Amino acid sequence: MYNFISVMIADDHEIFRTGLKAVLNDMNFIKVVAEARSGAELLRLMKKVKPDVILMDIRMPEMDGIDATRKAKEIFPEIPVIALTSYEDITYFNEMIRAGAKGFLLKNTDQQELGKAIKTVFEGGYYFSREFENFVPEGLKKSTIPVRLTSREKQVLKLICQGLTNAQIAEKLGISQKTVDAHRSRLLEKTGTKNAANLVHYALKHGLIE
Repeated sequence: MYNFISVMIADDHEIFRTGLKAVLNDMNFIKVVAEARSGAELLRLMKKVKPDVILMDIRMPEMDGIDATRKAKEIFPEIPVIALTSYEDITYFNEMIRAGAKGFLLKNTDQQELGKAIKTVFEGGYYFSREFENFVPEGLKKSTIPVRLTSREKQVLKLICQGLTNAQIAEKLGISQKTVDAHRSRLLEKTGTKNAANLVHYALKHGLIE
């Protein structure tokens, strides 16, 4: 399993960023690695920290969240963006989805839902506040989205596909067999597969390995 999900916050209100950072860091699977006051600052910082997930406000100076999301996805298409805004506006919702956002939350969301949304987009899915469920494009509702793997999970998966046992993988990567067991279990859970053969088939079908 991953140690934590690294999150970057982009919001021009310092008090909100401070409170949000405290809420996120209170979750044992999330770590805030950077903060930005504008879309332009986010683009500069994300190249250095490469977060796992970005929480993006919409209305910000220099560059708003819509343009920032679009440009961020051009640079790092694999990094999911969640819009986190106080505006319950369908126009903003549609524009953020078109820009490439994988989630849309209102700022009055609770800690549990926020954590669930971050986990969901990190693992390859989409997450939207219930206020916007009726506006989600059908293509997103029906699409099959490949899972998101950590770098270590990709290494383990590649070696599983090469036919190595857990003991051999542990020796090759210099980690304990117990850790490899945990990674294998996590891979089966993420892909919804039951055994190594099914996992290899899934990995090849969805392009998870070269």
